[in-house]
Amino acid sequence: MVELDKKSLTERDICTKLITPAIQRAGWLLHQFREEVKLTDGRVMVRGQIAARIKNPDTKGGPKRADYVLYAHPNVPLAVIEAKQNRFSVGHGMQQALAYAEMLDAPFAISSNGDGFLLHDRTGLSNPIERELTLEQLPGWGELWQLYQRWKGLAEAEALKLVEQPYFTDASGREPRYYQKVAINRAIEAIAKGQDRILLVMATGTGKTYTAFQIIWRLWKAKKKKRILFLADRNILVDQTMQQDFAPFGEVMHKITNREVKKNYEVYLALYQAVTGQEEWKQIYRQFPADFFDLVVVDECHRGSAVDDSAWREVLDYFQHATHLGLTATPRETKDASTKTYFGEPVYTYSLKQGIEDGFLAPYKVIRIVSDVDALGYTPEKGKRDKHGKLIEQRQYNTKDFDRGLVLKKRTELVAGRVWEYLKATDPMAKTIVFCDDQDHAERMRQALVQLIPAAAKNRRYVMRITGDDTEGKAQLSYFIDNDEPYPVIATTSKLLTTGVDAKTCKLIVLDQTINSMTEFKQIIGRGTRIREDYQKLYFTIMDFKGATRLFADPQFDGEPVIIYEPKPTDSVVPPEGAGTAAAPSDGEETSESILPGLTTGSDTSAQTTGEGRIKYYVDDVEVRTAIERSQYLDADGKLISEDFRVYLQGEIKKSLRGQFGSLTEFLRRWDQTERKQAIIDELKAQGLPIDVLRQAVPNSAGFDVFDLIAHIAFDQRPLTRQERANAVKKRNYFAKYGGQARAVLEALLDKYADHGITDIEDPKVLELPPLDRYGTKSQIRRGIFGGAEAYARAVTELERALYADMTA
Repeated sequence: MVELDKKSLTERDICTKLITPAIQRAGWLLHQFREEVKLTDGRVMVRGQIAARIKNPDTKGGPKRADYVLYAHPNVPLAVIEAKQNRFSVGHGMQQALAYAEMLDAPFAISSNGDGFLLHDRTGLSNPIERELTLEQLPGWGELWQLYQRWKGLAEAEALKLVEQPYFTDASGREPRYYQKVAINRAIEAIAKGQDRILLVMATGTGKTYTAFQIIWRLWKAKKKKRILFLADRNILVDQTMQQDFAPFGEVMHKITNREVKKNYEVYLALYQAVTGQEEWKQIYRQFPADFFDLVVVDECHRGSAVDDSAWREVLDYFQHATHLGLTATPRETKDASTKTYFGEPVYTYSLKQGIEDGFLAPYKVIRIVSDVDALGYTPEKGKRDKHGKLIEQRQYNTKDFDRGLVLKKRTELVAGRVWEYLKATDPMAKTIVFCDDQDHAERMRQALVQLIPAAAKNRRYVMRITGDDTEGKAQLSYFIDNDEPYPVIATTSKLLTTGVDAKTCKLIVLDQTINSMTEFKQIIGRGTRIREDYQKLYFTIMDFKGATRLFADPQFDGEPVIIYEPKPTDSVVPPEGAGTAAAPSDGEETSESILPGLTTGSDTSAQTTGEGRIKYYVDDVEVRTAIERSQYLDADGKLISEDFRVYLQGEIKKSLRGQFGSLTEFLRRWDQTERKQAIIDELKAQGLPIDVLRQAVPNSAGFDVFDLIAHIAFDQRPLTRQERANAVKKRNYFAKYGGQARAVLEALLDKYADHGITDIEDPKVLELPPLDRYGTKSQIRRGIFGGAEAYARAVTELERALYADMTA
């Protein structure tokens, strides 16, 4: 018999000639991937793909594949085997196997090179955790199944019955995706162990309702939960659920309507609003016995039911003996409401980022457009009146004010114009949602779009306002979300479409709404995350006019865009081909403040009055134009990298700076007398003029100091680079009055200034950095070398004055 030359075998050969026979010898049954699996004694082995990645130009990489996934039962993956060529060590594939095992919630990860196996026990029940095995020593399914049961705490027969209950399947062949299976299994396991409050967190578009259906189906078929209540707070959510995911329940399913209680069904669906109310007669849920339902499923549980004293919470409190399962994409954690306080920590989380990486959710591009009034604010002249003759309060109006406290007609027209420019250049029939600040804003936006779009003149349904107060618009909602209905094409809204509505073919989301809530931001983004290859929807686009996408930099956000593009006023609004290529790595991370330099936020005028009494001014004669343009991309580490930033408002910036400082003399006086120059920088930022804006207003300004930027832009002074100022100090032999180490420290500080700027030498932490750290600790430098903190501070102040001596003397 010729001995097998393992070194010459491909990875496929290693699998077929060495690993597959070892698996069969261990008693596992082999089935090809995607073939119908027929069980024998509950055992099955499947080889192949974990999660199919949608192939499109914006998604890199191929499908995620594990060579083998070993199952003890069709619901329960036990082990992942990752095979490598024989030229690698037996454990070379372990990290990959562990990643796949974690994805599938499989307790064992196995790596092999054809010589044997390295087995890792994620349960921690084995000793040692990792051990090498020969090809003949691969454990059988029974050994691993026993460890699995101990790991999950599922020793009792009733619990195992729940775990083994099959998923619902039909002729279409649809089955849960890998992450849905993990979510279903985690929820089933929790219920099997007696947990009565369960939370699943799954990004919008990842199939929460279908996941809930499979959980309910398995519990219902196993007769663990005989009567189930599904609660939602939008009528369309209930109707969609009944017609789509819950359809297999057929005649045992009932929607509670008309304040009428029927007790002869098994699966009930209801609106909170349909079963609750302040009047006692409206609280029809009380007509059911408190122990009538075994399971209550709460869709979008971050909303009303998360509030302790809400009427909706009363429903859950009434059916307190039932198991409560909460579903949400965005857990709500505020001082008034807490999803986790009620339901506990989620048993499973599948994030937006994971969904995009796996190819189940659409990646997206962002087009940012900032108008001049958003960049610098708008201050009406004294005595200015709005179109209705109302005297406008004279103050600076900022982004949060626009469309809430102050309506600038030409700003609305600019937004509408850029939206139509994009649609006209890409797909005029692309489903689009425009999020506005309120219902009045949504109506004005509808009018502005109708004025621009020729097709809207012929078809009244091309652009529709779909808001809570508009019966005609709400009647069009079902048509807007219908994949096969072309109209409406554009929906303008404020809150109605932010959550729950399943608009699978939505390709463009326009943000002209002030958004400060991460929960609301994620829900809005979720309107576009569904992928529909059959409708050529492989990604979607966000157009942002109010800086809402600054929330990408928030640590709570977990799914970054493929590209952020900010066109110049003369550029096409459509991102150029290839713009999604990652830029060079950045030295530092972007912050929420630096994501959109120049965007002024100010205070929200809604605080002036409340409800319908809010003061609102309407102004038609103020010109508005595009101001700030920037492209942003993601680097390999997911950081936002800025390129090609320009500001076309030097005149306005100059005016603002002069308004801030008055004359050159006053600026020089303030600069000289301000102990920490960071205070001036912070003051400018608060006025909507961060240093990024000033720097990009001056060509080749990377080497200029803040001082020179202000003096040059506002007062036409010739700017010097930091290096030029540092060299001038050295030429004047400024350091001669110092000796020894004090001189060395100040020379090092001067070099830091030349490299990074004035704020670096003001920061005490600079003494901890090379080369200054060689002179001792901060305390040792200030006390031992300069004779105390005050003496050190005087030396730094004198150094700063020497730097600007040419102008401040």
